[in-house]
Amino acid sequence: MSDPNPYADDSSKWGPQQPGTPPGVPNGQGYGYPVGGSPVYGYPQPLSGPPSQPPGYGYPSQPAPGYGYPGAAPAGGGTPVLSIGDITVMSDSIVTPSGTMPLKGAVWTATDMSRTEEKIPPVAIVLAIIFALACLIGLLFLLMKQKQTTGFVQVTVTSGGRYHSTMIPATQPETFPMVMSQVNTARSMSV
Repeated sequence: MSDPNPYADDSSKWGPQQPGTPPGVPNGQGYGYPVGGSPVYGYPQPLSGPPSQPPGYGYPSQPAPGYGYPGAAPAGGGTPVLSIGDITVMSDSIVTPSGTMPLKGAVWTATDMSRTEEKIPPVAIVLAIIFALACLIGLLFLLMKQKQTTGFVQVTVTSGGRYHSTMIPATQPETFPMVMSQVNTARSMSV
């Protein structure tokens, strides 16, 4: 096993190599070593010009108009008519964080993902126990009920090949009918 590779050319020699030259590489050329002799694999390269494509989501070249930038006017002509979550309906367009869409022909969808629970509050249970020992009228405290609404109302709009969805927190049972009235107004404007 001391014989060198019979298929290798003369550039690959056994024994000591010249300092600064990678083993088995003629004239300092090889993988990771360009003509200049300095390694470049894994090191950042300087840009030779402007980027070939615009930066991705999260790095806008221009700020999104009317969203998160105080004092910036929303894009599109007209005046704001209606706002549903982060969707703004203008007189002729729809402005969302993902871009502006045409108002004509927009398809609106609303989904109720909220729920309202009714339960007996802890105060009523404590009062019922205390007054049940004194008289049986204390059991009437168990008739106290507390309503709590949790969840979201999802509103989606599709227009001009774009799609946007927003979630509106439901804090009371009347949240979904209120959002539906706004969506129905937007639908009537989209016709």
